[in-house]
Amino acid sequence: MERENAWKKYTESDVAKLEKLAAGYIDFISENKTERECCTTAIKMARKAGYISLAEAQSRGSKLRPGDRVYAHNCGKSLMLVQVGKLSMQRGFNILGAHIDSPRLDIKQNPLYESADFALLDTHYYGGIKKYQWVTIPLAIHGVVCMTDGSMVKVNVGEDPNDPAFVITDLLPHLGDEQMKKLAPKVVEGEDLDVLVGGWPAAVDEDDESDEGKAAAKEPVKARLLALLKEKYGMSEEDFMSAELEVVPAGRARECGFDRSMVLGYGQDDRSCAYTSLVAQLEAPTQLEHTAICLLVDKEEIGSVGATGMTSMFFENTVAEIMELAGEAGDLPLRRALANSAMLSSDVSAGFDPLYASAFETKNASYLGRGLVFNKFTGARGKSGSNDSNAEYVAQVRRVMEDAGVSYQTAELGKVDIGGGGTIAYILAKYGMDVIDSGVAVLSMHAPWEVTSKADLFEAKKGYLAFLGLV
Repeated sequence: MERENAWKKYTESDVAKLEKLAAGYIDFISENKTERECCTTAIKMARKAGYISLAEAQSRGSKLRPGDRVYAHNCGKSLMLVQVGKLSMQRGFNILGAHIDSPRLDIKQNPLYESADFALLDTHYYGGIKKYQWVTIPLAIHGVVCMTDGSMVKVNVGEDPNDPAFVITDLLPHLGDEQMKKLAPKVVEGEDLDVLVGGWPAAVDEDDESDEGKAAAKEPVKARLLALLKEKYGMSEEDFMSAELEVVPAGRARECGFDRSMVLGYGQDDRSCAYTSLVAQLEAPTQLEHTAICLLVDKEEIGSVGATGMTSMFFENTVAEIMELAGEAGDLPLRRALANSAMLSSDVSAGFDPLYASAFETKNASYLGRGLVFNKFTGARGKSGSNDSNAEYVAQVRRVMEDAGVSYQTAELGKVDIGGGGTIAYILAKYGMDVIDSGVAVLSMHAPWEVTSKADLFEAKKGYLAFLGLV
């Protein structure tokens, strides 16, 4: 059942639409490298498309009607968009769910130190990474610093061509014989992923006997860096304790290949699915049968935990608020609505890489350029941790995709005993709703720079849009 490459079917009109989508996607992943940034930009896009906040909808004092568009965010890191359909919500929702967090390095709460006339920031890696991939590449720092007076300062350094960049150093090959004998997970240790941020010592007044003067004399590079942070952001060293600063690859996403058929960029797991889901939700027809929901959530890379992850009550609580506004309040109507819902858990799949063909079972692998990928199950080895979709639901999704002319393929995540992975699918499936994993095939998943096909982005958006109109 080999699937044909989607590029073969495109007309000039299709290519023009594809390129427009890809250009918007490249801008999105270039300018939004943290979950906070993605959430903020998605809200701006939603408001432009006619969405209002849940609080605004509640303050109107009127019932939600078909076609109404409402959003709610959770701590600025997760987002839920809702377009009310014609049918009772107890008939179920059509849900697109993706995550907007990506593997990265988080700066620790007590990170700054000086050594050998360098200032460095200590980090703790987030998500599954190959640590050796993060050394000697240009890095940027994104995030926020929250002050004790309640104010918040945004940080974004390393993206503008006029900005400085940062780096994690590596050992030169001339001295690396012992390092190169180590297994890959140990070539670079987690505690060695410290970011180089300064090397210019402060001018020290030898007669200054104050605590500050003594500290500057002892660690002059650190002292000068702290002075710069105070001047630019108004922060002291103690303010690192209430900061969320993320170290990410610096620079814009780019078109990839002589033919410009692919996208090379950071965070495509899972922003390739998040962006296409978001665009599909915003472009959905005004009149839908079922209420459409787009969920963009945090913390998937570390188990969907915490207040902003999928395992929190944010989704369920927000659905309850929406149903009350629609005149369908109550625990039993809520349970019926969730159980009758259908979901595409939109997460990326491992694209077949001919350089590492031995890791894949070729009949059940996803290929770049062959369209939206469906994973009936994921998990590891004996499907551990997997959502396994019902055959009836798979057939229904197939019909929707084929009726809409969407190129799609099915896949597993590599050979059975090699590894595996998971998504948010199993968390929503606990309500009894139908859920299947779907998404975009990616090369070099979880690396600082990942590769996707423009064709797959285009087919994903088409597929998600068709799904939202599912009757």
